[in-house]
Amino acid sequence: MNWKTSMSWQNAQKRAEVISTVREFFADRHVLEVETPALSQGTITDVHLDALSCQYNFLADSSDQHSDTLFLQTSPEFHMKRLLASGYGCIYQIAKAFRHEEAGRHHNPEFTMLEWYRIGFNQFDLMSEVSELLKGVLGCNEPLFTSYQDVFINTVSVDPLTASFDELSDVLSAHNKLDDWLVESKDADLLLQFIFTELIEPTFGIEQPQFIYNFPIAQASLAKVSTQDSRVAERFECYYQGIELANGFNELTDADEQLKRFAADNQKRLTQGLEQRPIDNNFIAALQHGLPQCSGVALGIDRLIMLALGEKHISTVQSFTIDIA
Repeated sequence: MNWKTSMSWQNAQKRAEVISTVREFFADRHVLEVETPALSQGTITDVHLDALSCQYNFLADSSDQHSDTLFLQTSPEFHMKRLLASGYGCIYQIAKAFRHEEAGRHHNPEFTMLEWYRIGFNQFDLMSEVSELLKGVLGCNEPLFTSYQDVFINTVSVDPLTASFDELSDVLSAHNKLDDWLVESKDADLLLQFIFTELIEPTFGIEQPQFIYNFPIAQASLAKVSTQDSRVAERFECYYQGIELANGFNELTDADEQLKRFAADNQKRLTQGLEQRPIDNNFIAALQHGLPQCSGVALGIDRLIMLALGEKHISTVQSFTIDIA
């Protein structure tokens, strides 16, 4: 039995230094550190993410014969937005997050996430702030900024906002990446995501961090629709040295629109043979009360520390990964 930690004492000290630098970064900007629950009665509806769950017998309406399902947070997003709707100012959190996914070189199902929200910021304001944090922690070069549309055109010579299912299939076929399950899906958005992951991600953000922004609406259920192009939403991601570091949004504040998007997610889950997920009604109620215009971003702390320390595997910056927990 392997009972020992996978992270050395030296790396533990360096990890603490990075987290201290992050806290100083936000203190200098008067952004308040908060804490929210890891367990919730509602969860995400995202087709590509699954939450871990447990049973609980002691809610107010529980009985001896009935237990309720609680979900471990995939991120603290919904609770943090409830704080904003309650009247909080700009906030951040360093929190444990959980996803029912396979462990790997860059991922453990339990990981540490840095998430923050800036009232009055748009996605470009927040990308600029993420850039400042990365330069401060990593000492990296100035990041690049590229739209989702442009990175597709520049890399695989197809416009992702107009391409048909057949055109996207041809791109994958030309690179020997077209599998039967993709053809049978008849889902153009799935093909876009597969092309992005398999063919485009490995080509950018190598020498300096690179932000990709303005994702298709179907890939940004929590972001506002762009006022410049209704086909895209104001969502961004940041990549560096082959690692996806951050995922941010100009946050959707319309409760009715959010409900429609959650319902569409659940319908897609049903179509794909996946279990539908309960909508977080407390989060919807917060949106109905009123969420201030804001932008928010989630950044993987473990991955950030990997880059800061020059490590190649997440296990070397976490005390215990899932295989030895």
